[in-house]
Amino acid sequence: MLKEATAKSIFTRELWNNLSNPSASSLGKTILSLLVITETLVSFFWIYTLSSLGEGYALLAAVPYFYLIVSYVGLFIFYRFKHFEYFTFTQLVMLLVMPFFMQWAIGGFSASSGVAIWAILSPVGALMILGTRQSTPWFLLFIGLAFLSWKLNHYFAGNALPMPAHIKDVFFLMNITGTASILYGVLRYFQTQKELATVLLEKERIRSESLLLNILPEPIAKRLKNNDMRIADYYENVTILFADIENFTKISANMPPIQVIDLLAKVFSKFDQLAEKYQVEKIKTIGDAYMAVAGAPNVCEDHAKKVANMALEMHEALHEIASCNGVGLKMRIGISSGEVIAGVIGSAKFSYDLWGDAVNVASRMEETCPSDGIQITQKTKVMLESDYLFSPKTEINIKGKGMTETYMLIARKSNLSTT
Repeated sequence: MLKEATAKSIFTRELWNNLSNPSASSLGKTILSLLVITETLVSFFWIYTLSSLGEGYALLAAVPYFYLIVSYVGLFIFYRFKHFEYFTFTQLVMLLVMPFFMQWAIGGFSASSGVAIWAILSPVGALMILGTRQSTPWFLLFIGLAFLSWKLNHYFAGNALPMPAHIKDVFFLMNITGTASILYGVLRYFQTQKELATVLLEKERIRSESLLLNILPEPIAKRLKNNDMRIADYYENVTILFADIENFTKISANMPPIQVIDLLAKVFSKFDQLAEKYQVEKIKTIGDAYMAVAGAPNVCEDHAKKVANMALEMHEALHEIASCNGVGLKMRIGISSGEVIAGVIGSAKFSYDLWGDAVNVASRMEETCPSDGIQITQKTKVMLESDYLFSPKTEINIKGKGMTETYMLIARKSNLSTT
């Protein structure tokens, strides 16, 4: 009895922990715990009721008493050796067999008020704990024992002890309401956990999509979700931007690592906000360099203006951040327009990138750009000249292309007219 009392204490504590903090691993334990606790209460009722009828009914009362001993000894062993699967098996067996033994011992269907209905808790518990496939044998065993009880009912009824009518009525009421209440309670708990899991899955889906959109443009992310794994698109006319903070390696050499990361985070977060403002697609960052494009994957006619507006504000934002942090920061920006191929590379870590002559030229525009300036190609300048101011034409030698006309983007004409 000491082992049984100890097992009950551990059992109650574990049940409370599982109810307070349910998870996938504890759901099966909690459901089985609810079934065992309920069956325990019913067993006490049977023991008390049958024992009160006299000594002749002691054998009947021994059936639920035997169930209690086996259940809590098994529970004690389970917690001692951590064999939950063995405890599950023994409990499902006891939940299945004990009600039928009670019915046979009392005297069949009529005398016991169909007490065997409690055995349905075994296949129902197996369904929620073990799953659909493994629960089928338990249900078939329940059906088999029910048919066996029906077939031999005349034999059990012939050996039945006299059962007072009011006791039979109480048993009948308890069998109907008890099994219904337990099934409803367990299924309600199971459904509550299912709904909670559904909510958590939906939150995780939204979070995953948000993370995916931080890595890939939205149209590309949608195509990947639709199993379009080979993405390679041609764009006839886009504008590409490369930006690089001047001498950042030298500046950051005297800064603690956390301060370097915080500073870059502030700068690139502001650049991301500007990209969203002007509907420019950020492609990637490499160290202190920033790459973006307009016109891909969302095609638009004013891609050059979007990139130009963003570039001008990037300089303003960098100067503001540098002033607030007491650091002298300058940035070179290169812009080029032309045709590109865009696609997704990688199978485990996806990356959306651009390839083409316009990409290489934009990178050269940044590399050869004067300090704190915005250098653009002649093709980009043609698309902007009606609304922007530029420095006089210069020529630079670009590897593979020779001498190339370039211009420095200075400001928007509208900004100058309002000042």
